[in-house]
Amino acid sequence: MTRTVLISGASVAGTTAAYWLGQQGFSVTVVERYPGLRPGGQAIDVRGPALTVLDRMGLLAAAEEKKTRIRGASVVDRDGNELSRDTESTPTGGPIDNPDIELLRDDLVQLLYQATQPDTEYVFDDSISSITSLGETAEVTFKYGEPRNFDLVIGADGLHSNVRELVFGPEERFIKRLGTHAAIFTVPNFLNLDYWQTWHYGDHSMAGVYSARDNTEARAMLGFLDPDLHIDYRETEQQFAELERRMADDGWVRPQLLSYMRSAPDFYFDEMAQIVMDHWSIGRVVLVGDAAYCCSPLSGQGTSVALLGAYVLAGELKKSTRNTFVDHGEAFTNYFRRFKPYTEGNQFLATDNIPGGAPISQEQFEYIINSIDLPEY
Repeated sequence: MTRTVLISGASVAGTTAAYWLGQQGFSVTVVERYPGLRPGGQAIDVRGPALTVLDRMGLLAAAEEKKTRIRGASVVDRDGNELSRDTESTPTGGPIDNPDIELLRDDLVQLLYQATQPDTEYVFDDSISSITSLGETAEVTFKYGEPRNFDLVIGADGLHSNVRELVFGPEERFIKRLGTHAAIFTVPNFLNLDYWQTWHYGDHSMAGVYSARDNTEARAMLGFLDPDLHIDYRETEQQFAELERRMADDGWVRPQLLSYMRSAPDFYFDEMAQIVMDHWSIGRVVLVGDAAYCCSPLSGQGTSVALLGAYVLAGELKKSTRNTFVDHGEAFTNYFRRFKPYTEGNQFLATDNIPGGAPISQEQFEYIINSIDLPEY
């Protein structure tokens, strides 16, 4: 009997889950609303036990090859004069001399996607419209494609999860807003940065630029604090206008960045937020990654937690398979029990990056990110 699973979302959690479920003999379909793999995103970090997951996938060396190799960071004033420089740590990656792998989000997703080929079916430019999972299969309808039945449905579709909305309820029930908003997009390396980052902290906003892909391009970040602002993540024009209004008087290279912003091929803007839930599954539907327990980029652990969560979910499904029967209820329960405490610790890390938050030492950080027993399923 072929066991079928539909995964919504083709980013880190979705492609990782696709790989491990494919290894177990599941017939995997991934639906992604973007026309292809979504480009862009910030430099992300794979740390601690998440490196073990990449190693078990045979991707550790390839990920090492994609490292940003950033050497340090500078802070400048509004006129571009250097105020300080640091060759021991960076705002995006923390301490430079460590075993972590910092690489671009889209580079990691490309590696994970390639690892799932050719056995995974990808359906791009489509999304789930409804899910009914009360019977022996989950009945799924799509925005464009024909209805299909699956044994299991996994929501790996991020902070604003469509699957979570359809099955578990409105986002407002689960979201914890952190009052910070940020944009990230690709720009030319117009500052001629040499494996380097430069940051400016203005009166009302933050701006940063760091070189990427062996200095052939750069990524820009713009951010500000406003706990009362709520802009729909799909309203790009409103986001442009808000950034232009807030950045106009804060100096440095903001005018150039705002100009590049409007033509960037991968502009992304959202609020920093977390998802807090007391269960991650209903019937044949389960959530993984940011859809279930978004830590926010402020934690520095979102990618690692997504890799680990997908690995543990797939592993528990493997443990709960007897002959051709998958006890998904048992697997989902064990996945939640094993992984929930780890997500709570990693969400706590985000408070270290919120003004007024409790400082977290490097020792505490290391303890939290390594506080999971990672079985070899």
